[in-house]
Amino acid sequence: MASEFVWYELLTPDANASERFYGDVVGWTVKPSTTPGMDYRHLTAPDGEGVGGILQLTDDMKKGGARPVWLGYISVSDVDAEIAAIEKDGGRTQMKPTDVPGAGRMAMVADPQGAAIYVMKPTPPPDRPDAKSTAFSRTAPARCAWNELATSDPKKAFAFYARHFGWTDGGSMPMGEAGDYQFINDEDGMIGAVQATTNNRPSMWTYYFRVANIDVAKKKIEAAGGTVMHGPQEVPGGDHIIIGTDPQGAMFAVVGARS
Repeated sequence: MASEFVWYELLTPDANASERFYGDVVGWTVKPSTTPGMDYRHLTAPDGEGVGGILQLTDDMKKGGARPVWLGYISVSDVDAEIAAIEKDGGRTQMKPTDVPGAGRMAMVADPQGAAIYVMKPTPPPDRPDAKSTAFSRTAPARCAWNELATSDPKKAFAFYARHFGWTDGGSMPMGEAGDYQFINDEDGMIGAVQATTNNRPSMWTYYFRVANIDVAKKKIEAAGGTVMHGPQEVPGGDHIIIGTDPQGAMFAVVGARS
């Protein structure tokens, strides 16, 4: 069974500012933290489904090297076994496995090229034991609609994720000197792509969140102190994308229709 993206998490030095920014740009509402000793807020789509979280970075986290960034959670059946397999395959553990009551067991790892992700065995809600995460959806509003890995070695990276998470080849699109844009599928269809990094940037995932209108989103990003690095650009299928950074410096992307 292929693994899925089940959650998205923003690490930020200013959770209040991030809450306002993404609430305005993407349309999320935010539920206050209920975790003792930790400022962890839940991002909720307009239909009430959870999409991800905002983690307020503490001074100790920042001293340990934590920085503003979006991270994705990938479901696995056994976190500890997966960590061992990833380390054997050239990856590294960045946060040891831990249990979060009501959420599940998780750990943070880096793939062999250095891109960080979480692996997680989620705990379904008691009232919905068969519930499936809807944090990723190609079409639903205020969800992650695309998961894009920019990496120093696209072929090796794709093979790594295929081995560990059961993802398959969704075809590719030539990008000239940049090489191929390699699409990746899980059991339900296309979830994103792998491409080569540019300008010696580190390997990392970028997550594209769906907005109702890309031009409105651009205005809101800039008005709220964010930076538009790229776009709006049309992509296959008629949508348009923007890649930018939020006011605290975390890279993110949005996708949506154009006026």
